[in-house]
Amino acid sequence: MAYDRPALRRLFFAVSALLMLGSAARAEVLLNGSGSTFAFPLYSKWIDAFHHQEPSIQVNYSSIGSGAGIANVSAGTTDFGASDGPMSDRELEGLTVPILHFPTALGAVVLSFNVNHIDRLRFDPDTIAGIFLGKITNWKDPAIRRTTSMPLPDAPITVVHRADGSGTSYIFSDYLSKVSPEWQATVGRGTNVKWPVGLGGTGNEGVAQLVQQTENSIGYVELIYSVQHNLPYGGVRNRAGNYVLPSLESVNAAAAAAAASMPRDFRVSITDADGPDAYPISSFTWLLVPAHFADREKGAAMKKFLVWMLGDGQALAPSLLYAPLPPNVIALERDALAGLHIDN
Repeated sequence: MAYDRPALRRLFFAVSALLMLGSAARAEVLLNGSGSTFAFPLYSKWIDAFHHQEPSIQVNYSSIGSGAGIANVSAGTTDFGASDGPMSDRELEGLTVPILHFPTALGAVVLSFNVNHIDRLRFDPDTIAGIFLGKITNWKDPAIRRTTSMPLPDAPITVVHRADGSGTSYIFSDYLSKVSPEWQATVGRGTNVKWPVGLGGTGNEGVAQLVQQTENSIGYVELIYSVQHNLPYGGVRNRAGNYVLPSLESVNAAAAAAAASMPRDFRVSITDADGPDAYPISSFTWLLVPAHFADREKGAAMKKFLVWMLGDGQALAPSLLYAPLPPNVIALERDALAGLHIDN
């Protein structure tokens, strides 16, 4: 029996559109958010689970990068934003409505590579900085060879980085700014930095795809994207001198010190953390929520989603390789919900 594939494809999209319209029609309140690709796999799962529990609330989320997420929530064009780097003092100044930061989970930025069928490498901070500064340009460089016994090719390194405003870039550049004075002086940290070398990909997905398609390449992505694309990733030497692989345990170890002295606005960096077991390129990721909602129903729905996220949502994080929040951070966030004001 012959199948008309284009017709079937059109039917599939038509049915999908009708289902989405039906879901939106059933929802009494619609929340729109945008931002982080780093946390998109987790947020996608959360939104689906939350809607099943609260069918009257529909949450739409666009995974377009932390820079765009910050811009949208700051301009009031979305109900919330999402970022893997906290907003700076400059970004928070002069806003009509203050923005609250709510940590949602913890994740790891990993160095994914595609080189000579090698499935594991180790990197020290100077080597990582040297590669992304364009000073270490060949896989046979002694800086790379001294930490591995794997047969490295005599081939140029292709660096892959983000082309869009990115919280993942913020985490990675924040780490490099701490471990490399030259990086701090010449490139610095931010969601958008001027990369000295390399190819640009859009989103974590775009970077992972470029590394997957490009021999002898290396890039940085959130852990789940490396796993989903079957890309190997490297261990990184931490402040204690240990080479540590990213995992739920090593990310939690990185968060331990910050969690014990969390600032009230939750804007904190845990890259290059102390501790023998800490993975050094770890971070919280945040939802950015206006402190005031003029729309009472939207405000109540937003608060309900945040309460759910701090409760049932945390249990869904480990299956996607995100670490749940420390209990004391959850307690502080529940207190901070009082700062979210809703008009009567």
